[in-house]
Parts: sequence; C-alpha cells; structure tokens
Amino acid sequence: MPAAVDAVVFDLGGVLIDWNPRHLYRQLFDDEAAMEDFLATICTLEWHVAHDLGESTADSCAELARQHPEHAAMINAWAERSEDMIGGAIEETVEILAELRKAGVRCYVLSNMEPETFPLRLERFEFLHWFDGHLISGMENLVKPDPRIFRRLLRRFDLQPSRTVFIDDSVVNVEAANEIGIKAIHFESPEQLRSQLEDIGLL
Repeated sequence: MPAAVDAVVFDLGGVLIDWNPRHLYRQLFDDEAAMEDFLATICTLEWHVAHDLGESTADSCAELARQHPEHAAMINAWAERSEDMIGGAIEETVEILAELRKAGVRCYVLSNMEPETFPLRLERFEFLHWFDGHLISGMENLVKPDPRIFRRLLRRFDLQPSRTVFIDDSVVNVEAANEIGIKAIHFESPEQLRSQLEDIGLL
C-alpha cells in the first residue's frame, strides 16, 4: 500500500447495503406505476432528507399523512417498516472491506442515515462493527454533500484528505469530497470499485 493512502471511507446505502424504498413499497402496491407516482410525489427523496438531518421519521410521516390522508397507511409504512427497505448486504463490497481490513487499512463510514435506523443496521449487519469509526448524518445534523460533514469526518478521525479514499454511489457526494482534496471514487459496481482500488494500490 502506498504511503499516500492510509484510510478508506465507505458510504453505506448503495455501496455496502442495498437500500431502496422500492423493496418495501413493492410489497404494498399492486401497480408499479402507482408506486412510482407515490415515490415521486408523496414520499420523495427530497422529503426524506429531513430524516437524514435528524428529524424524527415517525413525526415527519405523521405530518405528511395529515396532508395526504388517503395515503396515510403507505406514508406511515416508511417509518414503521424501514428495515423492509433493505434488500441485504452487497456481499462483494463487504468482501472488499474485509480485504482492506486484513491489509491493515483504516476503514470508516460516512453515511446519510436517520439516527433511529442506524442502531438497527448495526444489529443487523456484523460487518458494520469492523469499522474504526462511523459518522452518521442524522446524529450530526449535517448531510452529504455539505462540505462541513466531510470536514467533520477528517477532524474527528484525524484523517488527511490527500491520504483518504472516499467511496459513494452519488456523483454529487463524490464531487463534494473531491473539492476538499479527498480522493473520491464514484461507486458503480463492486467489480469497478475493486479495479480502482487495485489501481491505487490498496488491494
């Protein structure tokens, strides 16, 4: 491993964990188009950002259900059945994490996630205990791509930007990390990630 890189920071959803609200809502909707309309107009990802900032998901769902009583059951399912949004671990990326740990590379988490769901994920996925530290947006009241959460990550874990690799499935988050000097990789597949980490000399 080159001296230039000594830490790897992983996003969770879309990189190590298959998170997608459709895993839940396909169980609740008979019609795919109706489900997509609901996710595009009612329980949107823009609405969900408040949860990643630390707002109570249950309270948020209750308020949204008051605005859209005809969808109340579907809206409240977002809070009540959050674990059904998880399709499982992305095992090939977990294997990469294991190899990095075995090689002695420090590994961290930087994830946009609700504060109340992170403990559930810790209980569910053993590999989350392999990390040297976690920075969870809902516990910090900051979300990616806000540069302040990246700076907080660097300070908290004493990381040097130029010696840190950050992996995320969001182009916007990757660009934000790059702007403050972190070596960021846009995750598209475990195979692509492995190839890029090999190029860096980490695997």
